[in-house]
Amino acid sequence: MPNRVVLIGCGGIGSQLVGPLARYLANRPEPPLLVLVDGDAFEAGNLTRQACAVGDLGTNKAEALARVARSAGLAVQVVAEFVTGANVGHVVCEGDLVLLAVDNHPTRALVDRHVATLSDATLISGGNDETDGNVQLVRRRDGWSVDGHLVEIHPEIGEIDRDGAPGVDGCLAHVVERPQLLATNLMVASAMLSCLWPLLETGSVPYSEVYLDTVRCAMRSRSWFRVPAGAP
Repeated sequence: MPNRVVLIGCGGIGSQLVGPLARYLANRPEPPLLVLVDGDAFEAGNLTRQACAVGDLGTNKAEALARVARSAGLAVQVVAEFVTGANVGHVVCEGDLVLLAVDNHPTRALVDRHVATLSDATLISGGNDETDGNVQLVRRRDGWSVDGHLVEIHPEIGEIDRDGAPGVDGCLAHVVERPQLLATNLMVASAMLSCLWPLLETGSVPYSEVYLDTVRCAMRSRSWFRVPAGAP
């Protein structure tokens, strides 16, 4: 069990993930610290697809979800900021298990590249595009990337932003995507938790990526090229 589980992005996917994640972690023999990271606030438009109450409107998303996690008995740290090049080294540290639930490629690339500099860390990244989505697993073990990295397997994640410079402004640099749907957010959150569970319970996951389709109620997994048989 890592000492810290870091959830970056407490909106569409992250807000749906916090409740079951907190209950699961709080009932582990040695619960980790849950770190919630988001610089955004809940707005009225979020009510249709994110796990927020009317009383949360105008409240920082990480602060609001921290109350949910603490009610489950979990120790929580809040970082009420967007992830940027200036703070990513403080947000994601050696040994962390990172759940990346953001809605833009610049932040995915930023966190992925930082994880690549660490000796031991785990990244579970989830995203969606209206009715379909995916979850990727990136494992660093003793300075080696078991699965490869997001920017290698999905080059579009690492592409330069609209200004022609690498995206380092985190969630402040948005990528235009189709609207999120509640059902897809729930499905991606479930797939992320389903990836985290075997990692913590058995130390192994037999895949590196999951594709999902809400319309067909279907998921399928695949392994990236670097995964050897029986890899932890």
